[in-house]
Order: sequence, then C-alpha cells, then structure tokens
Amino acid sequence: MAEPLLAIRDLKTYFISREAEVRAVDGIDIDVAQGQVVCIVGESGCGKSMTSLSIVRLVPRPHGKIVAGEVIFNGTDLLKLSESQMADIRGNEISMIFQEPMTALNPVMQIGRQISEVLVRHRGMTKKQALEKAVEMLRFVGVPRANEIVYEYPHQLSGGLRQRVMIAMAMVCNPKLLIADEPTTALDVTIQAQVLELMKKMREETGTSIILITHDLGVVADMADHVVVMYAGQVVESVDADTIFENPMHPYTRALMDSIPSIDEEKDVLYSIPGTVPSAAHFPKGCRFAERCPLAVESCFEEMPELRELAPGHLVRCDRV
Repeated sequence: MAEPLLAIRDLKTYFISREAEVRAVDGIDIDVAQGQVVCIVGESGCGKSMTSLSIVRLVPRPHGKIVAGEVIFNGTDLLKLSESQMADIRGNEISMIFQEPMTALNPVMQIGRQISEVLVRHRGMTKKQALEKAVEMLRFVGVPRANEIVYEYPHQLSGGLRQRVMIAMAMVCNPKLLIADEPTTALDVTIQAQVLELMKKMREETGTSIILITHDLGVVADMADHVVVMYAGQVVESVDADTIFENPMHPYTRALMDSIPSIDEEKDVLYSIPGTVPSAAHFPKGCRFAERCPLAVESCFEEMPELRELAPGHLVRCDRV
C-alpha cells in the first residue's frame, strides 16, 4: 500500500500557562492519501481547528506548543523543519482556507496583490506576471469582473466572493494538500454548494488532497472519502465515508447521526446530545465521552479506551461496542 501524503502520529498540542495545561489536541493519528478528501468532524471545542493549525505550525504563541508527535508530509517531518523551511511549504505545497475570510484577508491590501505575492514568493514571478496569474485564478474560481476585482479591497466584496478569493489564493500554487477549516460556515446555502463544487473541481483537475474540517454532516456526505470523528482532543472513530453513515460504531458518532433531521421521520423535538464537551484543562480520568454516553458503565469512568480496529480500516475508541 502506498505511503500516505500526510501521516500524523501521536500529535499533541497543548496550551500551557501558570494556571492550567490545556490539552487541545491529545495524541491523534490521521492519514491522508494522495487525492483523498478526509473530513474531520466533531463539536466545537473538540480540537479540529487546532489540528489544522498544528499541521502548518501556526499554533498561537506564546502559550500554544506542539509538545509531541510527528507530522510527516511527503516523507518529511514538518515538526523538525526550521521556520524558514516551513515558510517555503506554507502556501506552496500546503495551503489553508480559513473559516472567516474577512479576518484572514488583509483589509488594507488589494485582492490582486494578496494573491500575487504568493506567486512572487514561491514561484519567482514578476509582479506583472503574478497579477496576470491572479486574474486567471479568480476567473477559474468563478469570480466575475476579475480584471477589476484585483484592484478592490476585501470590504468591497460579499462573503461568497471573499471565500472564493481565499480559495484562489490557496490554490494558485497548485498545492499537494489543501486544508479547509469550516470553509462554508458563514455562507448561505447556495454559495455553500458553489464553494464545495469548486473544491471538487480542483481535486479532479489537480489531484490535490483535501482535509475538510466541518461540523456539517451534509457536507461530509457530499465531499468525504474518509471521515475522522474527534471528541475532546482525541480521535474516537475513523473509517470511510460510506461506513460512517451506514454503520457508525462509537456512541458519540451515533449521537451525531441521531442529531441529523430526517424527512422520513416526524419529530416534535430534534435530538441533541446531553451535556457539553469537557474542558481541555480538566479532562476526566476515563473515557472523555462517558458523562454523556448512554452505554457507559463504571469502568468507562476509570479507564481510557484505546483506539482499536474493530473491522478492516474501521478504528473506534470504545470498549462497549
């Protein structure tokens, strides 16, 4: 079997202060194959976004720190590279689309310059060549008036256009890996569908691998080849997309599925998972989902279950299934 493009092994990212040690990402393993779309799902506070920031080594400082693990990309452990070596990879071989483009884009820099500086930095183009390529890329992602918009500023664009600009910027160097952190959260349903279709088109035409972080299971059903379910800083289930909908095994994954509205059932009240995700500064001793789990027994509160392979390629962190 071919080596994955990205292999994350026992990754731990903590925020350390005098008051507490916050274990945002606490020993996760994730593989991404060439050309594969891997969706990372889970509630807010489960460590999804911090996982993505850890991959590209953009964990907020000074308190945030990757304390252990490996992030092996194309045969190289990114955690062992110097900052200058990492800067050569960001935006070039690995690109990222952030959740809110209004805060990710520079408000005082023209759109064209923001896209073209990536090409000047990584491809050695002149400013004129880079601007022409920026116009071409904006047209590719469906931005109208691309010749004019390169001279406009982020506040002059709608949310959907800003997100397209972010995608153009992320894809302009044909990266091997694209990380998209909730790329459709702030968009209306029509624009969401257009953005997802655009990402599919890019994968088909360039072979780019995608890590898509989302809490929307409809997006997962539409996009994913493989799904990683995170809870309280850990992977609790990992399997191909078809299986996650047909045969979810972890109680947390089942609860997420039960939360999806169905046109086949009439319900007065939609199901919601009781309780909240435990604080990353005070994780319980045993299974981190035990307090909210309908299957929990006494041993669940005492011992942390291992991530086990219950079927070929189907990993589950639970001793009760």
